[in-house]
Amino acid sequence: MTTLLDSIDGPADLKHLSIEELNQVACDVRALLIETITAIGGHYASNLGTVELTVALHHVFDSPWDKIVWDVGHQAYPHKILTGRRDRLNTIRQLGGLSGFLSREESVHDAFGAGHASTSISAALGMAVARDLTGGNNHVIAVIGDGALTGGMAFEALNNLGHLGTKMIVILNDNEMSIAPNVGALSKYLNQIRTDPRYTHVKARAERALQDVPGGPNLLAVGRRMKNSVKEWVIPTMIWEELGMVYVGPIDGHNVQDLVETLQAVKDTPRPVFIHVLTKKGKGHDVAEADSVKWHAVAQPAKPGAPKVTAPKYQDVFADALIRIARDDKRVVGITAAMPDGTSLIKFGKEFPDRLFDVGIAEQHAVTFAAGLAAEGMRPCAAIYSTFLQRAYDQVIHDVCIQNLPVFFAMDRGGVVGDDGRTHQGVFDIAYLRCVPNLVLMAPKDENELQHMVYTGMRHAGPSGVRYPRGNGVGVQMDPDLRELPIGKAEVLRTGADLAIVAYGTPTYAALEAAEALAQDGIQATVVNARFAKPLDAELLAELGRTHSRILTVEEGVEAGGFGGAILEFYADRAAPAPAVKIVALPDLFIDHGPQALWRDRFNLSAAGLMREIHAGFPELYRAPRVVAAQ
Repeated sequence: MTTLLDSIDGPADLKHLSIEELNQVACDVRALLIETITAIGGHYASNLGTVELTVALHHVFDSPWDKIVWDVGHQAYPHKILTGRRDRLNTIRQLGGLSGFLSREESVHDAFGAGHASTSISAALGMAVARDLTGGNNHVIAVIGDGALTGGMAFEALNNLGHLGTKMIVILNDNEMSIAPNVGALSKYLNQIRTDPRYTHVKARAERALQDVPGGPNLLAVGRRMKNSVKEWVIPTMIWEELGMVYVGPIDGHNVQDLVETLQAVKDTPRPVFIHVLTKKGKGHDVAEADSVKWHAVAQPAKPGAPKVTAPKYQDVFADALIRIARDDKRVVGITAAMPDGTSLIKFGKEFPDRLFDVGIAEQHAVTFAAGLAAEGMRPCAAIYSTFLQRAYDQVIHDVCIQNLPVFFAMDRGGVVGDDGRTHQGVFDIAYLRCVPNLVLMAPKDENELQHMVYTGMRHAGPSGVRYPRGNGVGVQMDPDLRELPIGKAEVLRTGADLAIVAYGTPTYAALEAAEALAQDGIQATVVNARFAKPLDAELLAELGRTHSRILTVEEGVEAGGFGGAILEFYADRAAPAPAVKIVALPDLFIDHGPQALWRDRFNLSAAGLMREIHAGFPELYRAPRVVAAQ
């Protein structure tokens, strides 16, 4: 069936459409999103909420000449559809397909690559200032959600924008949600604007008064679209006005005509303009509207015949362990930066509602907040994805580790994460944290070991952290009791004289599988579950150096500065002859979206991959004569 959307190959095709036709395009975009994303997976509710806004933006403005900067980018699927990528939507977040976020490499219409929140206003302000410095006259628009607006970086940018007075438009896509329900004073403030009954009452009085003022009907016509004619009377101390911006809103974000007329009315305003747009996540799909948390993203359907996964998710094992610890220790508190579901701390919050703190999309604040709690005798656990903890690196060093405070970091999604791609791969934490004094770093080989590491970290007298992967465990038996692991002590899982494989975290079972396969060729390998990247098990490493001439290290993190580098440093500092060390880790590049298993095998982190590395790195093992034991 042919739709009006089929005739839209780029934003230029929207320019001469009527409001009625723009509404039809919006319906077509929404239908395509529902049909495609429910079938292949991807971000969902957020994109259904931005359809009309996207149509209006591309009708009024001239991308790519005009710069439209989307915060995070997970709500920009409609933007991709309308900028020449409609026919590739069914490849989104799949290997070789469209990114689930924005990418300057993917399209000239993606003005700024995104993946983390709260960056759009800063980037757009940079573009606007560059325009002014070079004598340009294009428009710059930042679209930011109310969840992302809780991030400190967004306020830093707003402060700078108000100071500079640069011509630019900031659109607040206010849907009362990020991934989880928004929290904090700003969210309450926006709720007051949405629901203040004075707004409707004073608006009606103003409309009656304007009818009798010369030129009043024209002002009223604009006011009906902009919902701006009475906001000074309703909220006389608007924060946006105080920051130096022209405030417009609230606007119905699903009314194309209101949006178009508002954007046209303000596009040439010489000052910064802040447009408050109200949208509904999941718009057009009843179940997604009713539960936009559950429908934030749709999982890719399992392949027919795929084995049913019964092992628990690592994030659930972490949360369950923390709950057990908190039952016996009232000092234990959980902290999340707007990810109570993604970290499974929502389970902790159900049992201990007064001891879970969702600070919003504010990782820097989360870490220093944890430091303050620890300074007063509490035992905080900050559960933050590896990729998002990068945003609080200064706070980890200055506010936690310099003061040697007992903050425990639960680094979810450590390693390759799959479909979310470059901006979300948790591959840098080993390298960026290993160099920090006082910090204990752990990684479990399986879900059972994870629960013990949570217990160990929460009992440690200084800062510590554990990284664990996205997804399900390996299906091992869970110990009924939690136990404390000796800090800095590794575990020998298998012994053999030909080489030692020292694995950190997720790849440990692949190392065991590779060792068993090597044994079929008469090659005997020791396998070590390192457990700790800092401190290292110096005693065991010294012993391996005496008994093995070859060591293979393996980790699911970047090679530069990683666990393997720590092993090399250990042997380089010793006077004794060092074994030959080969590192298996992730290369010096940003990893795109694609299945975890595929990337692990491609970068030789699978059992087969480790066999390839051993064959290439230690070929003499395969040439040596073998003694076959008598039967």
